[in-house]
Amino acid sequence: MIIEAAADRYIPAMDVPEFRTVGCLVFDGVRAFDYAVIGEVWAERAAGHGPRFDLRVCGPDGARVRLGGGLERVPDHPLAALLDCDLVMIPGITDPAAATPPAVLDVLRAVHARGTPLASLCAGAFVLGEAGLLDGRAVTTHWALTAELARRHPAADVRPEVLFTGDDGIWSSAGVAAGIDLCLHLVRSAHGQQTAAAIARAMVTAPFRAGGQAQFIPSPVPEADAAADPLAGVRSRVLADLGRPWTVRSMGALGHMSERSFARRFAGATGTTPLRWLLDQRILAAQQLLEETGLPVDEIAVRCGFASAVSLRPPFTRRVGVPPREYRSTFRGRTG
Repeated sequence: MIIEAAADRYIPAMDVPEFRTVGCLVFDGVRAFDYAVIGEVWAERAAGHGPRFDLRVCGPDGARVRLGGGLERVPDHPLAALLDCDLVMIPGITDPAAATPPAVLDVLRAVHARGTPLASLCAGAFVLGEAGLLDGRAVTTHWALTAELARRHPAADVRPEVLFTGDDGIWSSAGVAAGIDLCLHLVRSAHGQQTAAAIARAMVTAPFRAGGQAQFIPSPVPEADAAADPLAGVRSRVLADLGRPWTVRSMGALGHMSERSFARRFAGATGTTPLRWLLDQRILAAQQLLEETGLPVDEIAVRCGFASAVSLRPPFTRRVGVPPREYRSTFRGRTG
């Protein structure tokens, strides 16, 4: 099996502590879409699907905030409430060149000093940079803004090719839908695949896209739209039999395509290669079986397409951040 996971080594999954209280930072110029994404994942959509999160919308002095698109929001809590949160989310901003209020920068530095994870969506990375929190860390933002982010913060390790990344408690994501991917990844890392998948289903969005997947997809196609995407049926058949030794050729045969044609069309539809996608799905399936069953690791490995627990361990550890047995032990010790 060809393992194409180089980009994902910047995306540790297990450095996210279990959290229940999530802070959403708002101030003038925050993008309404990103703010809404945070609310969808950690407020209404989370109800009835795993642990109930306490989402706190925090802003300067409780004043009315003007979001992008002409919307307004009165924060429920002052900025200081972010200091008591388990995770703090920074939505994207409409104008990366605009100066961030000093009080916002001060509280972000204080939150980080307490060891609380910070996660930015889209151009929210510029706010983290202005707070001095990106030096020496891997970071990403919308592909159209990565050059400017690198120019302003030359000490940051800007990665324009990924959907999201995390480094030493600082998380960041690319534009629009990648913010959803990061939010679901954080839920998955802290509370398990089942909770993340339930929230994704409620939002009618794809439950898993690896952070190392390419940002720019020439021909984006909804994962579940089989009519628009003729390869959706192929993916479904592969997912139903992950234990089979799939190759690009055998997957292409399901779609009645040559190996080269299948690989090209698959990348155009998903933004990743067939083998990388297959590895992502196998690791994801192994995570779910480790969380939800008592099956031996060797049996889980075979069910997911690996020869044994020994062959599962290296790619699982690279992608998830810890070996399979440690992963199981971590999630069995969690209650939500």
